[in-house]
Amino acid sequence: MTVDRYIHIFAGTFILLSLALGVNGSPLFVSPWWLAFTAFVGLNLFQYGITNVCPLGWMLKKLGVPEGSMSCQR
Repeated sequence: MTVDRYIHIFAGTFILLSLALGVNGSPLFVSPWWLAFTAFVGLNLFQYGITNVCPLGWMLKKLGVPEGSMSCQR
């Protein structure tokens, strides 16, 4: 797997988890403050899309994960 795929997996997992913990109707509800984490992840994705700078990407590259090309281009 490539850095881009890991970024998408991490972001999707954290968004779903924070929604499960922050929405009142969820059986895993803890506090509505978890929705702030959802906003934080969304802001990071927005910033990454504009600047192409991602701290998670830097960490993954240092761990040796290959960059690869966009997986949607076949």
